[in-house]
Amino acid sequence: MNGTLIVAASPIGSADDASPRLRSAMARVEVIAAEDTRRLRRLASDLDVRLSATVVSYYDAVEQRRTKDLLEALRSGKSVLLISDAGMPTISDPGYRLVAAASQEGIRVTVLPGPSAVTAALAVSGLPSNRFCFEGFPPRRAAERLRRFIRLASEPRTMVFFESPRRLAETLTALAAAMGPERRAVVCRELTKTHEEVRRGSLQELAEWAVQPVLGEVTLVVEGLRRTNVQKGAYDTAAPLTLADAASEVFARESAGGTRKSAITSVAREFGLPRRAVYNAVQNALHDVSNTTETAN
Repeated sequence: MNGTLIVAASPIGSADDASPRLRSAMARVEVIAAEDTRRLRRLASDLDVRLSATVVSYYDAVEQRRTKDLLEALRSGKSVLLISDAGMPTISDPGYRLVAAASQEGIRVTVLPGPSAVTAALAVSGLPSNRFCFEGFPPRRAAERLRRFIRLASEPRTMVFFESPRRLAETLTALAAAMGPERRAVVCRELTKTHEEVRRGSLQELAEWAVQPVLGEVTLVVEGLRRTNVQKGAYDTAAPLTLADAASEVFARESAGGTRKSAITSVAREFGLPRRAVYNAVQNALHDVSNTTETAN
């Protein structure tokens, strides 16, 4: 009989968040595939768990090669525990290939739920959480990053990103240029750790704050474009349509295949705004994006 692949969430900061099921699995499985074997052994020490399993590293550079070996272990009847540095494997972490391959072969895959920086940041953000999307890490290249944010500017769901603290200021500045400086956002830093910080504000305010050195793991939560009925132009009264929102809508329609001229005309008509005002907002946004790209490069 095949073994079982166990996808296990690990603490994102405090070891006290580890579940009893995680402790039990770490002690009894035959193989542990860990993103960082040193962190795994440190976690085992913190939890007072004695590891008897064969421990193998399973990070991005070796994921494809190691997947074959782990599948062979599963076929031979061994249980394999898949664990990342923090949070749930496969969520911007290694593991997708192994889970997909095991599933295709009919090997049992189960999960040990637990800490996740995505849902932890969303829960503490105070932004709408009934609908959200996870966008992972933004592109590293400045121009590509800006294009991604322009496409997301009309996304109505709350957006969650991971980001390196070294690129946080650039990312917040690009988000402000693409989505408007007043869009609400929350920076969650070092969640569950000693120096946990949750900072709320507009994208512009957070971009100015992030110019100072920021350290630690960062999860960024950004408010979606709030509207109730696009066709009728009825935006949520708690968040009235701004010209920055109108410019974002123009960019979204242009990315979908329309011309900029027709997008400006349709947005102005649907939302009852002067066409010249929408045109100027688009030009201002393009100017901000151009300046951000030059600064980043």
